[in-house]
Amino acid sequence: MKQEIEERVYQMNRTIGILVTNTDQSEFAQRHPRDGEKFTTLMRSVRPDWTYVVYQVKDGDLPVSPGACDGYIITGSPASVNDDVPWIHRFLDFIRTLDVARRPTVGCCFGHQAIAKALGGDVDNNPGGWGFGVSPTEFKVPEPFMIPPMNSLNLFAAHSEQVTKLPQRAVVLGGDAFCPVGSFKVGEHFFTTEYHPEMTKPFFDGLVDAFQVYIGTDVAESARQQSKTPTDSLVFAEWMAKFLEMPR
Repeated sequence: MKQEIEERVYQMNRTIGILVTNTDQSEFAQRHPRDGEKFTTLMRSVRPDWTYVVYQVKDGDLPVSPGACDGYIITGSPASVNDDVPWIHRFLDFIRTLDVARRPTVGCCFGHQAIAKALGGDVDNNPGGWGFGVSPTEFKVPEPFMIPPMNSLNLFAAHSEQVTKLPQRAVVLGGDAFCPVGSFKVGEHFFTTEYHPEMTKPFFDGLVDAFQVYIGTDVAESARQQSKTPTDSLVFAEWMAKFLEMPR
């Protein structure tokens, strides 16, 4: 009983920084909850007692130090981690400080790619073109935080780039034929996914309509059909929470 109470208190006292890298200021984006709100909503579905602090990274808003929060989540973005712009350079430097401090961090899409890039990996165009729809990740390396255990998870995908070379210390956790590096970890402090656990079906369907001019009619139609497939966002949210809270 004492152990259960201590574990519950530990869970209640987490402060998680949500590092928003999304640069989309379009009319479509303005009509929907922003990424800070989407990730907060997702995580509150599994850890309602935690505190979530949103940082607008593209505006130069970063934690004063890695220790400002107990852990971090890096969001997606239409920007490329290869863009030669000051805020991305500063952010990659901050990721390297998180690495040195071994601060638990989950990277999603842009976040996944940014962690790889910051630590010496490569990110390039998808060989198969746009990944847009519902994509599986086949997890070949089970981890203690992957509870409930699942061998394959479906999440929304929206990316034209992917990790093509892992950082030296990274270990692939899962992927598929289209995206071999769909998830990786570095030590016990970085855990990533190429995909979007924060997206809902209504948001994704609207995104397909808004992006059709960029992704093309065929990709858009395929994405609309794939979006009918149920996703495992809540399972992945639980994995994120367990990763962020596990003892280190």
